[in-house]
Amino acid sequence: MSVVTNTTTIGAIEAPSRRNTELALLGFAVAIPVFAYLNVGLALDGEVPSGMLGYGLGLALLATVAHLVVRKWAPYADPLLLPLATLLNGMGLVLIWRLDQSPRLIATSMRLYKSFSPDAPKQMMYSAIGIAMLVAVLLLLKDHRVLQRYTYISMAAALVLLLLPLVPGLGSAVYGAKIWINVAGFSIQPGEFAKIVLAVFFSGYLMVKRDALALASRRFMGLYLPRGRDLGPILTIWAISLLILIFENDLGTSLLFFGMFVIMLYVATERTSWIVMGLLMSVAGAVGVASFAGHVQDRVDAWADPFSCAKDVPACDQMTEVLMSFGSGGILGTGLGQGNSDLIGFAANSDFIFATVGEELGLTGVMVFLLFYGLIVERGVRTALAARDPFGKLLAMGLSGAFALQIFVVAGGVMGLIPLTGMTMPFLAYGGSSVIANWALIGILIRISDTARRPAPAPAPNPDAEMTQVVRP
Repeated sequence: MSVVTNTTTIGAIEAPSRRNTELALLGFAVAIPVFAYLNVGLALDGEVPSGMLGYGLGLALLATVAHLVVRKWAPYADPLLLPLATLLNGMGLVLIWRLDQSPRLIATSMRLYKSFSPDAPKQMMYSAIGIAMLVAVLLLLKDHRVLQRYTYISMAAALVLLLLPLVPGLGSAVYGAKIWINVAGFSIQPGEFAKIVLAVFFSGYLMVKRDALALASRRFMGLYLPRGRDLGPILTIWAISLLILIFENDLGTSLLFFGMFVIMLYVATERTSWIVMGLLMSVAGAVGVASFAGHVQDRVDAWADPFSCAKDVPACDQMTEVLMSFGSGGILGTGLGQGNSDLIGFAANSDFIFATVGEELGLTGVMVFLLFYGLIVERGVRTALAARDPFGKLLAMGLSGAFALQIFVVAGGVMGLIPLTGMTMPFLAYGGSSVIANWALIGILIRISDTARRPAPAPAPNPDAEMTQVVRP
Protein backbone atom coordinates (compact mmCIF):
# COMPACT_ATOMS: atom_id res chain seq x y z
CA MET A 1 0.00 0.00 0.00
CA SER A 2 1.36 3.37 -0.88
CA VAL A 3 0.35 6.69 0.62
CA VAL A 4 1.28 9.93 -1.12
CA THR A 5 1.55 12.96 1.19
CA ASN A 6 1.57 16.52 -0.27
CA THR A 7 3.41 19.25 1.69
CA THR A 8 3.24 22.92 0.69
CA THR A 9 5.34 25.84 1.80
CA ILE A 10 3.33 28.47 3.68
CA GLY A 11 4.44 32.05 3.02
CA ALA A 12 4.90 34.71 5.64
CA ILE A 13 1.77 36.04 7.28
CA GLU A 14 1.11 39.44 5.77
CA ALA A 15 1.04 42.26 8.29
CA PRO A 16 -1.86 44.71 8.14
CA SER A 17 -1.00 47.90 6.31
CA ARG A 18 -3.04 50.14 8.68
CA ARG A 19 -3.76 52.62 5.91
CA ASN A 20 -7.46 52.81 6.81
CA THR A 21 -6.43 53.64 10.38
CA GLU A 22 -4.23 56.41 9.00
CA LEU A 23 -7.12 57.75 6.89
CA ALA A 24 -9.45 57.88 9.89
CA LEU A 25 -6.83 59.68 11.98
CA LEU A 26 -6.25 62.15 9.15
CA GLY A 27 -9.93 63.01 9.28
CA PHE A 28 -9.50 64.11 12.90
CA ALA A 29 -6.18 65.80 12.07
CA VAL A 30 -8.00 68.04 9.56
CA ALA A 31 -11.22 68.55 11.53
CA ILE A 32 -9.52 69.76 14.72
CA PRO A 33 -7.63 72.69 13.07
CA VAL A 34 -10.76 73.67 11.09
CA PHE A 35 -12.73 73.79 14.34
CA ALA A 36 -9.93 75.84 15.94
CA TYR A 37 -10.05 78.22 12.95
CA LEU A 38 -13.81 78.67 13.50
CA ASN A 39 -13.20 79.24 17.22
CA VAL A 40 -10.66 81.99 16.54
CA GLY A 41 -12.97 83.72 14.06
CA LEU A 42 -15.88 83.72 16.49
CA ALA A 43 -13.67 85.02 19.29
CA LEU A 44 -12.23 87.87 17.22
CA ASP A 45 -15.23 89.04 15.19
CA GLY A 46 -18.22 87.09 16.46
CA GLU A 47 -18.80 85.49 13.07
CA VAL A 48 -17.62 82.60 10.95
CA PRO A 49 -14.33 83.58 9.25
CA SER A 50 -14.65 83.99 5.51
CA GLY A 51 -11.57 81.93 4.73
CA MET A 52 -12.52 78.87 6.74
CA LEU A 53 -13.83 76.87 3.78
CA GLY A 54 -10.74 77.50 1.69
CA TYR A 55 -8.46 76.71 4.61
CA GLY A 56 -10.28 73.47 5.39
CA LEU A 57 -10.35 72.32 1.76
CA GLY A 58 -6.71 73.20 1.29
CA LEU A 59 -5.57 71.29 4.37
CA ALA A 60 -7.80 68.33 3.45
CA LEU A 61 -6.40 68.27 -0.09
CA LEU A 62 -2.80 68.25 1.15
CA ALA A 63 -3.56 65.47 3.63
CA THR A 64 -5.36 63.43 0.96
CA VAL A 65 -2.48 63.70 -1.50
CA ALA A 66 0.02 62.65 1.16
CA HIS A 67 -2.18 59.74 2.24
CA LEU A 68 -2.68 58.44 -1.31
CA VAL A 69 1.07 58.54 -1.95
CA VAL A 70 1.78 56.69 1.30
CA ARG A 71 -0.96 54.15 0.55
CA LYS A 72 0.55 53.46 -2.88
CA TRP A 73 4.30 53.64 -2.30
CA ALA A 74 4.69 52.97 1.45
CA PRO A 75 1.72 50.73 2.35
CA TYR A 76 3.29 49.29 5.51
CA ALA A 77 4.46 52.58 7.01
CA ASP A 78 3.65 53.71 10.53
CA PRO A 79 0.01 54.97 10.56
CA LEU A 80 0.59 57.77 13.10
CA LEU A 81 3.41 59.82 11.62
CA LEU A 82 1.41 61.47 8.84
CA PRO A 83 -1.69 62.35 10.94
CA LEU A 84 0.42 63.79 13.78
CA ALA A 85 2.45 65.99 11.42
CA THR A 86 -0.74 67.11 9.62
CA LEU A 87 -2.41 68.05 12.90
CA LEU A 88 0.58 70.09 14.11
CA ASN A 89 0.96 71.79 10.73
CA GLY A 90 -2.76 72.62 10.66
CA MET A 91 -2.74 74.07 14.17
CA GLY A 92 0.35 76.09 13.29
CA LEU A 93 -1.56 77.65 10.39
CA VAL A 94 -4.43 78.53 12.73
CA LEU A 95 -2.13 80.19 15.28
CA ILE A 96 -0.28 82.16 12.59
CA TRP A 97 -3.58 83.34 11.09
CA ARG A 98 -4.79 84.31 14.55
CA LEU A 99 -1.68 86.50 15.05
CA ASP A 100 -2.12 87.99 11.57
CA GLN A 101 -5.41 89.49 12.77
CA SER A 102 -3.73 91.39 15.61
CA PRO A 103 -4.08 95.19 15.23
CA ARG A 104 -0.89 95.62 17.26
CA LEU A 105 1.22 93.51 14.90
CA ILE A 106 -0.31 95.19 11.85
CA ALA A 107 0.48 98.64 13.29
CA THR A 108 4.04 97.58 14.18
CA SER A 109 4.62 96.22 10.69
CA MET A 110 3.29 99.41 9.10
CA ARG A 111 5.56 101.52 11.32
CA LEU A 112 8.71 99.48 10.65
CA TYR A 113 8.22 98.26 7.08
CA LYS A 114 5.54 100.65 5.71
CA SER A 115 3.47 97.61 4.67
CA PHE A 116 1.79 94.54 6.10
CA SER A 117 1.70 91.11 4.51
CA PRO A 118 -0.13 88.31 6.35
CA ASP A 119 1.99 85.24 7.00
CA ALA A 120 -0.72 82.54 7.06
CA PRO A 121 -1.16 82.36 3.24
CA LYS A 122 2.62 82.10 2.81
CA GLN A 123 2.76 79.37 5.44
CA MET A 124 0.04 77.46 3.57
CA MET A 125 2.19 77.67 0.45
CA TYR A 126 5.22 76.41 2.39
CA SER A 127 3.11 73.56 3.76
CA ALA A 128 2.15 72.56 0.22
CA ILE A 129 5.83 72.58 -0.76
CA GLY A 130 6.55 70.48 2.33
CA ILE A 131 3.95 67.90 1.29
CA ALA A 132 5.51 67.92 -2.19
CA MET A 133 8.87 67.24 -0.53
CA LEU A 134 7.38 64.28 1.35
CA VAL A 135 5.93 62.95 -1.91
CA ALA A 136 9.31 63.35 -3.63
CA VAL A 137 11.07 61.47 -0.83
CA LEU A 138 8.65 58.55 -1.06
CA LEU A 139 8.76 58.42 -4.86
CA LEU A 140 12.52 58.78 -5.29
CA LEU A 141 13.79 57.00 -2.19
CA LYS A 142 12.66 53.42 -2.79
CA ASP A 143 15.07 52.03 -0.20
CA HIS A 144 16.64 54.13 2.57
CA ARG A 145 19.80 52.00 2.45
CA VAL A 146 20.73 53.75 -0.81
CA LEU A 147 21.64 56.80 1.29
CA GLN A 148 24.52 54.88 2.84
CA ARG A 149 26.42 55.21 -0.43
CA TYR A 150 26.53 58.98 0.05
CA THR A 151 28.03 59.04 3.55
CA TYR A 152 30.97 61.33 2.87
CA ILE A 153 29.16 63.30 0.19
CA SER A 154 26.57 64.05 2.88
CA MET A 155 29.30 65.36 5.16
CA ALA A 156 30.53 67.73 2.46
CA ALA A 157 27.00 68.86 1.63
CA ALA A 158 26.23 69.51 5.31
CA LEU A 159 29.35 71.64 5.74
CA VAL A 160 28.43 73.66 2.66
CA LEU A 161 24.91 74.22 3.99
CA LEU A 162 26.22 75.31 7.39
CA LEU A 163 28.79 77.70 5.88
CA LEU A 164 26.50 79.33 3.31
CA PRO A 165 25.24 82.04 5.72
CA LEU A 166 28.84 83.25 6.10
CA VAL A 167 29.25 83.94 2.36
CA PRO A 168 29.32 87.72 1.79
CA GLY A 169 26.36 88.92 -0.23
CA LEU A 170 24.47 85.67 0.28
CA GLY A 171 24.09 85.36 4.03
CA SER A 172 22.19 87.81 6.20
CA ALA A 173 22.02 88.42 9.93
CA VAL A 174 18.57 88.51 11.50
CA TYR A 175 18.55 89.91 15.05
CA GLY A 176 22.15 88.86 15.63
CA ALA A 177 22.05 85.31 14.23
CA LYS A 178 23.74 84.71 10.86
CA ILE A 179 21.73 81.67 9.87
CA TRP A 180 19.86 82.92 6.79
CA ILE A 181 20.62 83.23 3.10
CA ASN A 182 18.71 85.25 0.51
CA VAL A 183 17.89 83.46 -2.74
CA ALA A 184 15.55 85.00 -5.36
CA GLY A 185 13.89 87.16 -2.74
CA PHE A 186 13.31 84.29 -0.30
CA SER A 187 15.01 83.82 3.06
CA ILE A 188 16.23 80.26 3.56
CA GLN A 189 17.66 78.69 6.71
CA PRO A 190 20.16 76.05 5.47
CA GLY A 191 20.66 74.61 8.96
CA GLU A 192 17.18 73.08 8.85
CA PHE A 193 18.20 70.92 5.89
CA ALA A 194 21.71 70.32 7.23
CA LYS A 195 20.34 68.34 10.19
CA ILE A 196 18.88 65.73 7.82
CA VAL A 197 22.05 65.50 5.72
CA LEU A 198 24.16 65.23 8.87
CA ALA A 199 22.01 62.38 10.14
CA VAL A 200 22.80 60.49 6.93
CA PHE A 201 26.53 61.10 7.39
CA PHE A 202 26.54 60.15 11.08
CA SER A 203 24.59 56.96 10.35
CA GLY A 204 26.97 55.81 7.63
CA TYR A 205 30.08 56.74 9.60
CA LEU A 206 29.04 55.21 12.91
CA MET A 207 27.85 52.00 11.29
CA VAL A 208 31.40 51.40 10.10
CA LYS A 209 33.29 52.78 13.12
CA ARG A 210 31.02 51.73 15.99
CA ASP A 211 33.18 48.78 17.06
CA ALA A 212 36.30 50.93 17.31
CA LEU A 213 34.44 53.68 19.16
CA ALA A 214 32.99 51.17 21.64
CA LEU A 215 36.44 50.01 22.77
CA ALA A 216 37.60 51.43 26.08
CA SER A 217 41.17 51.70 27.32
CA ARG A 218 40.52 52.46 30.96
CA ARG A 219 37.79 52.93 33.53
CA PHE A 220 37.56 56.13 35.55
CA MET A 221 34.90 56.88 38.20
CA GLY A 222 32.65 54.14 36.84
CA LEU A 223 32.89 55.39 33.25
CA TYR A 224 34.59 53.60 30.37
CA LEU A 225 36.79 56.18 28.69
CA PRO A 226 37.47 55.73 24.97
CA ARG A 227 40.95 55.45 23.58
CA GLY A 228 42.76 58.64 22.69
CA ARG A 229 42.77 58.05 18.95
CA ASP A 230 39.01 57.40 19.02
CA LEU A 231 38.31 60.82 20.55
CA GLY A 232 38.99 62.42 17.18
CA PRO A 233 35.43 62.30 15.79
CA ILE A 234 33.73 63.81 18.83
CA LEU A 235 36.43 66.48 19.21
CA THR A 236 36.04 67.40 15.54
CA ILE A 237 32.27 67.66 15.81
CA TRP A 238 32.64 69.70 19.01
CA ALA A 239 35.03 72.11 17.30
CA ILE A 240 32.75 72.54 14.28
CA SER A 241 29.74 73.22 16.51
CA LEU A 242 31.76 75.85 18.38
CA LEU A 243 32.76 77.49 15.11
CA ILE A 244 29.11 77.64 14.09
CA LEU A 245 28.25 79.24 17.41
CA ILE A 246 31.12 81.75 17.17
CA PHE A 247 30.81 82.88 13.56
CA GLU A 248 27.05 82.57 13.11
CA ASN A 249 25.94 83.43 16.66
CA ASP A 250 23.56 80.46 16.43
CA LEU A 251 23.28 78.63 19.72
CA GLY A 252 20.34 76.47 18.57
CA THR A 253 21.95 74.89 15.51
CA SER A 254 25.17 74.32 17.46
CA LEU A 255 23.34 72.45 20.23
CA LEU A 256 21.28 70.47 17.72
CA PHE A 257 24.33 69.55 15.65
CA PHE A 258 26.46 68.35 18.56
CA GLY A 259 23.61 66.79 20.53
CA MET A 260 22.44 64.68 17.60
CA PHE A 261 25.94 63.28 17.12
CA VAL A 262 26.29 62.39 20.82
CA ILE A 263 22.90 60.63 20.82
CA MET A 264 23.78 58.58 17.76
CA LEU A 265 27.21 57.83 19.20
CA TYR A 266 25.61 56.46 22.36
CA VAL A 267 23.12 54.35 20.38
CA ALA A 268 25.92 52.93 18.22
CA THR A 269 28.36 52.14 21.04
CA GLU A 270 26.14 51.81 24.15
CA ARG A 271 28.82 53.66 26.12
CA THR A 272 27.53 56.06 28.78
CA SER A 273 30.91 57.79 28.80
CA TRP A 274 30.13 59.39 25.43
CA ILE A 275 26.96 61.00 26.84
CA VAL A 276 28.78 62.39 29.88
CA MET A 277 31.68 63.69 27.80
CA GLY A 278 29.32 65.22 25.28
CA LEU A 279 27.35 67.07 27.95
CA LEU A 280 30.50 68.38 29.62
CA MET A 281 31.96 69.55 26.31
CA SER A 282 28.74 71.25 25.20
CA VAL A 283 28.42 73.11 28.51
CA ALA A 284 32.08 74.15 28.44
CA GLY A 285 31.81 75.36 24.86
CA ALA A 286 28.59 77.31 25.44
CA VAL A 287 29.97 78.99 28.57
CA GLY A 288 33.21 79.89 26.80
CA VAL A 289 31.50 81.41 23.77
CA ALA A 290 28.89 83.23 25.87
CA SER A 291 31.71 85.03 27.69
CA PHE A 292 32.68 87.03 24.58
CA ALA A 293 29.73 86.74 22.13
CA GLY A 294 27.35 89.61 22.91
CA HIS A 295 24.34 88.10 21.14
CA VAL A 296 24.64 84.86 23.11
CA GLN A 297 25.33 86.74 26.35
CA ASP A 298 22.11 88.75 25.92
CA ARG A 299 20.13 85.52 25.66
CA VAL A 300 21.82 84.13 28.75
CA ASP A 301 20.93 87.33 30.65
CA ALA A 302 17.34 87.09 29.42
CA TRP A 303 17.21 83.54 30.75
CA ALA A 304 18.84 84.28 34.12
CA ASP A 305 16.86 87.41 35.10
CA PRO A 306 14.82 88.97 32.29
CA PHE A 307 13.10 91.57 34.48
CA SER A 308 16.41 93.19 35.47
CA CYS A 309 17.37 94.04 31.88
CA ALA A 310 13.96 94.40 30.23
CA LYS A 311 14.42 98.13 29.55
CA ASP A 312 17.83 97.79 27.92
CA VAL A 313 17.96 94.43 26.12
CA PRO A 314 15.24 93.44 23.58
CA ALA A 315 15.70 89.75 24.37
CA CYS A 316 14.94 90.41 28.03
CA ASP A 317 11.84 92.45 27.16
CA GLN A 318 10.55 89.64 24.95
CA MET A 319 11.22 87.08 27.65
CA THR A 320 9.23 89.05 30.22
CA GLU A 321 6.28 89.19 27.81
CA VAL A 322 6.57 85.44 27.21
CA LEU A 323 6.59 84.62 30.92
CA MET A 324 3.55 86.83 31.49
CA SER A 325 1.76 85.11 28.60
CA PHE A 326 2.28 81.72 30.21
CA GLY A 327 1.26 83.10 33.59
CA SER A 328 -1.98 84.64 32.32
CA GLY A 329 -2.91 81.40 30.54
CA GLY A 330 -3.20 79.38 33.74
CA ILE A 331 -4.43 75.81 33.48
CA LEU A 332 -7.04 76.06 30.72
CA GLY A 333 -6.01 79.28 28.96
CA THR A 334 -7.89 82.39 27.94
CA GLY A 335 -9.35 80.78 24.82
CA LEU A 336 -8.24 80.88 21.19
CA GLY A 337 -8.17 84.45 19.89
CA GLN A 338 -8.57 85.98 23.35
CA GLY A 339 -4.97 86.35 24.48
CA ASN A 340 -2.40 89.12 24.22
CA SER A 341 0.69 87.23 23.10
CA ASP A 342 0.95 89.61 20.15
CA LEU A 343 2.55 92.03 22.62
CA ILE A 344 5.73 89.98 22.22
CA GLY A 345 6.24 91.64 18.84
CA PHE A 346 7.88 90.51 15.62
CA ALA A 347 8.71 86.97 16.82
CA ALA A 348 5.22 86.14 18.08
CA ASN A 349 4.52 83.81 15.16
CA SER A 350 8.00 82.26 14.94
CA ASP A 351 10.33 81.96 17.94
CA PHE A 352 7.64 82.57 20.53
CA ILE A 353 4.53 81.06 19.00
CA PHE A 354 4.54 78.49 21.80
CA ALA A 355 3.73 81.38 24.16
CA THR A 356 0.44 81.84 22.27
CA VAL A 357 -0.32 78.18 22.98
CA GLY A 358 0.50 78.68 26.66
CA GLU A 359 -1.70 81.77 27.01
CA GLU A 360 -4.73 80.83 24.92
CA LEU A 361 -4.79 77.07 25.59
CA GLY A 362 -3.11 77.09 28.99
CA LEU A 363 -0.95 74.45 30.59
CA THR A 364 -3.36 71.82 29.26
CA GLY A 365 -2.77 72.91 25.66
CA VAL A 366 1.00 73.02 26.18
CA MET A 367 1.00 69.46 27.48
CA VAL A 368 -1.18 68.28 24.58
CA PHE A 369 1.16 69.77 22.02
CA LEU A 370 4.20 68.30 23.77
CA LEU A 371 2.40 64.95 23.80
CA PHE A 372 1.88 65.15 20.03
CA TYR A 373 5.54 65.95 19.53
CA GLY A 374 6.49 63.16 21.91
CA LEU A 375 4.38 60.71 19.92
CA ILE A 376 6.28 61.58 16.72
CA VAL A 377 9.57 60.97 18.54
CA GLU A 378 8.23 57.71 20.01
CA ARG A 379 7.11 56.45 16.61
CA GLY A 380 10.52 57.36 15.22
CA VAL A 381 12.28 55.42 17.98
CA ARG A 382 9.90 52.50 17.44
CA THR A 383 10.82 52.61 13.76
CA ALA A 384 14.51 52.51 14.70
CA LEU A 385 13.92 49.45 16.86
CA ALA A 386 11.98 47.69 14.10
CA ALA A 387 14.49 48.46 11.33
CA ARG A 388 16.31 45.36 10.11
CA ASP A 389 19.57 47.01 9.10
CA PRO A 390 22.07 48.96 11.26
CA PHE A 391 22.08 51.98 8.94
CA GLY A 392 18.29 52.26 9.11
CA LYS A 393 18.34 51.97 12.89
CA LEU A 394 20.91 54.73 13.26
CA LEU A 395 19.24 57.00 10.67
CA ALA A 396 15.78 56.70 12.26
CA MET A 397 17.27 57.27 15.70
CA GLY A 398 19.28 60.26 14.49
CA LEU A 399 16.28 61.93 12.85
CA SER A 400 14.10 61.26 15.89
CA GLY A 401 16.82 62.56 18.20
CA ALA A 402 17.27 65.73 16.13
CA PHE A 403 13.51 66.32 16.16
CA ALA A 404 13.36 65.79 19.93
CA LEU A 405 16.34 68.09 20.55
CA GLN A 406 14.75 70.85 18.48
CA ILE A 407 11.54 70.58 20.49
CA PHE A 408 13.52 70.67 23.73
CA VAL A 409 15.66 73.70 22.89
CA VAL A 410 12.70 75.70 21.51
CA ALA A 411 10.13 74.83 24.18
CA GLY A 412 12.77 74.97 26.92
CA GLY A 413 13.93 78.39 25.76
CA VAL A 414 10.44 79.85 25.50
CA MET A 415 9.43 78.52 28.93
CA GLY A 416 12.65 79.73 30.57
CA LEU A 417 14.21 76.33 31.19
CA ILE A 418 17.29 77.10 29.05
CA PRO A 419 18.53 80.23 27.21
CA LEU A 420 16.72 81.15 24.01
CA THR A 421 18.13 79.63 20.84
CA GLY A 422 16.25 81.36 18.02
CA MET A 423 15.11 78.11 16.39
CA THR A 424 11.56 77.54 15.19
CA MET A 425 9.04 75.09 16.61
CA PRO A 426 8.62 72.30 14.03
CA PHE A 427 5.35 72.55 12.03
CA LEU A 428 3.96 75.14 14.46
CA ALA A 429 5.98 78.31 13.88
CA TYR A 430 6.13 80.43 10.76
CA GLY A 431 9.04 79.56 8.48
CA GLY A 432 9.32 77.89 5.10
CA SER A 433 12.68 76.20 5.66
CA SER A 434 11.51 74.58 8.88
CA VAL A 435 8.21 73.19 7.62
CA ILE A 436 9.72 71.89 4.36
CA ALA A 437 12.69 70.24 6.08
CA ASN A 438 10.51 68.62 8.73
CA TRP A 439 8.13 67.20 6.14
CA ALA A 440 11.19 65.69 4.43
CA LEU A 441 12.22 64.24 7.82
CA ILE A 442 8.76 62.68 8.24
CA GLY A 443 9.02 61.27 4.71
CA ILE A 444 12.30 59.50 5.49
CA LEU A 445 10.87 58.05 8.72
CA ILE A 446 7.82 56.82 6.79
CA ARG A 447 10.10 55.13 4.25
CA ILE A 448 12.18 53.43 6.96
CA SER A 449 9.06 52.28 8.84
CA ASP A 450 7.58 50.87 5.62
CA THR A 451 10.74 48.86 4.99
CA ALA A 452 10.84 47.68 8.60
CA ARG A 453 7.19 46.54 8.70
CA ARG A 454 7.02 45.13 5.20
CA PRO A 455 6.73 41.32 5.41
CA ALA A 456 9.72 39.41 4.14
CA PRO A 457 9.09 37.68 0.81
CA ALA A 458 8.20 34.02 1.03
CA PRO A 459 11.06 31.69 0.13
CA ALA A 460 10.99 30.24 -3.36
CA PRO A 461 9.34 26.82 -3.46
CA ASN A 462 11.65 23.83 -3.62
CA PRO A 463 10.32 21.33 -6.21
CA ASP A 464 12.06 18.45 -4.44
CA ALA A 465 10.29 19.26 -1.16
CA GLU A 466 6.82 19.85 -2.54
CA MET A 467 5.92 16.19 -2.73
CA THR A 468 7.28 13.30 -0.76
CA GLN A 469 6.24 9.73 -1.23
CA VAL A 470 5.96 7.46 1.74
CA VAL A 471 5.55 3.77 0.98
CA ARG A 472 4.14 1.57 3.68
CA PRO A 473 3.46 -2.14 3.51
